[in-house]
Amino acid sequence: MKNLESHSTGIGNSPALVVVDMCKGFIDSSSPLGFECSELIDSNIQLVKKFRDKKLPIIFSTTIYRDDEEAKVFRKKLPALNILKPNSYEVSFLNELAPNNKDMLIEKKYASVFFKTTLAEYLKEKNIDTLVISGVTTSGCVRATALDSLQHDFLTIVPENCVGDRNHDAHQANLFDLKMKYADVVHSDDLFKNF
Repeated sequence: MKNLESHSTGIGNSPALVVVDMCKGFIDSSSPLGFECSELIDSNIQLVKKFRDKKLPIIFSTTIYRDDEEAKVFRKKLPALNILKPNSYEVSFLNELAPNNKDMLIEKKYASVFFKTTLAEYLKEKNIDTLVISGVTTSGCVRATALDSLQHDFLTIVPENCVGDRNHDAHQANLFDLKMKYADVVHSDDLFKNF
């Protein structure tokens, strides 16, 4: 079977960064949701620094469940999500990779940072035309957010060295899918070459 024709869409005039779920519950290998990802953490720290140096908007997401009714089917499917409680270690951030007072922090309940949040409205209000999506996991929340980004008509870029997954095969398969259908997939070093 032949591949679909797929074109790069590039970066627009007004990009923003969405850092998906780089909170401790997902990046600490001792957590039931986490995995060893020190290189991924370092790459995200550098990416956030690039956006801050350029004074571009940054949105961080974390997943928090405040009562038993929130996302109950999702939590039944993945019971490890139940550790994501308010003010817990798991929903906190590393000092080097935490939102500051200029960044937006979105508390989400589901995979996509767009779903049942104010992200789309915020981006339209700021006249953002491009989303760079980093974080975890490639096969889950990153993919869901990238798909919703495209469906909201944002140019969508996934920096391949700034996303990760506990399963290498799932990571590679989803990067392939994202690149073919939903996003530009590039190395973070190449993001601002033409911007």
